[in-house]
Amino acid sequence: MKILHFFSLFCLTTFTAFAQEKVANEAIISQMKVDAKENLLDKWYPLVIDKEDGGYYSEITYDFQIGEKHDKMIVTQARHIWTNSVAAEFFPDKQNNLNYAAHGFEFLRDVVWDAKYGGFHNLVTKEGKPIAKKGEEKTAYGNSFAIYGLAAYYRVSGNKEALDLAKKTFYWLEEHSHDPKNKGYFQSLNLDGSPILRDSSFDSTSDVGYKDQNSSIHLLEAFTELYKVWPDKLVAERLKELLLLIRDTIVSERNYMNLFFEADWTPVSFNEETKKIIKKHYYLDHVSFGHDVETAYLMLEASEILERKDIEKTLLKGKMMVDHALENGWDPEFGGFYDGGYYFGEEKSLTIVNSDKNWWSQAEGLNTLLIMQHYFPNDSHHYGIYFNQLWEYVNTFFMDDRFGGWYEWGQDNKPETKDDLKGHIWKANYHNFRALINCLKNLEK
Repeated sequence: MKILHFFSLFCLTTFTAFAQEKVANEAIISQMKVDAKENLLDKWYPLVIDKEDGGYYSEITYDFQIGEKHDKMIVTQARHIWTNSVAAEFFPDKQNNLNYAAHGFEFLRDVVWDAKYGGFHNLVTKEGKPIAKKGEEKTAYGNSFAIYGLAAYYRVSGNKEALDLAKKTFYWLEEHSHDPKNKGYFQSLNLDGSPILRDSSFDSTSDVGYKDQNSSIHLLEAFTELYKVWPDKLVAERLKELLLLIRDTIVSERNYMNLFFEADWTPVSFNEETKKIIKKHYYLDHVSFGHDVETAYLMLEASEILERKDIEKTLLKGKMMVDHALENGWDPEFGGFYDGGYYFGEEKSLTIVNSDKNWWSQAEGLNTLLIMQHYFPNDSHHYGIYFNQLWEYVNTFFMDDRFGGWYEWGQDNKPETKDDLKGHIWKANYHNFRALINCLKNLEK
């Protein structure tokens, strides 16, 4: 009888815990759907549709009005295409968003694509005239997002022109940006597509001419999206190359990514310099917790689409990156991931050198923590607890209850940014929308 009583008590406890978790998940699902639809999609579209010159407006004020500066960057334009495509795919009542995606596709096809040299211009004026900023005329990073947006738009719309343009961009990168000797891609490209190679004439703080983790992870992301709709042998080869390069070379022995590299993938480091010089070169050399947690997801996604036999190795590498970020870059008081840290000299412990918290790191963190909880539910890091804390932090310090949308910076640390722009060429709604959709897919399982 005691055994039966214990078993009954165990079943009741387990069922109660399961029921409580289900209720909690349903509440989060409901909140995330509202945020994705009302706080992001409805706020941004059709507001940012530029009916006069095509594409999307860039500058959006804190209270969701059209701003003044509207130079258009390929990255942000393509991200809007991706977001609208996925919105139409995920929400049955958001079919207008597919028209908004088509609007952006036409701007990329007719205006941003360079009809003379090929490839996408990195930046154009509101009217579409190329802005030739030295060292940034064209980039692998920018063209990767073009592929990303075009592939998603084709998947949802079936518009073959979009797939053809994505293929054209892939082959353009293959001809101009890909490095057949040392692998990976050159980030900085001249107008004709030729790589800009680093030499002694560059300022020490400039990133032009270096290879980097950021273009690498987003090329990985783009080729994953492209491979879903075009399972081409060369795309698979380049996707595998990037995956192994990121996992086995760009990620350091300490389980964070180095940021910039020489052509042969030697990391750019100022570790042996004074702290003053190190801080001067912060952009080039620090630990970026947001990129690490994002990349853990992107590597796993690429590994899954390729159906690799070593997927467990990739998963464990991603786990170690997330663990490093939680152990070193998490705010124990308010929650959230700090912007960056540094291992000075021979110090074994990491020092937080930038305690600000940006919107995209928190968004990517939500998605990746939920993935880690799925694969490692009994891990000592308790990813589910961190996920819940991060979701609460985002709701409290990033969501604007006055005008909607997300702030760029966590208001616990930077309340003076409350009336900063909601949108500019580096900020739209791609990171947070993508994270919410991925979280919803996982939670609804």
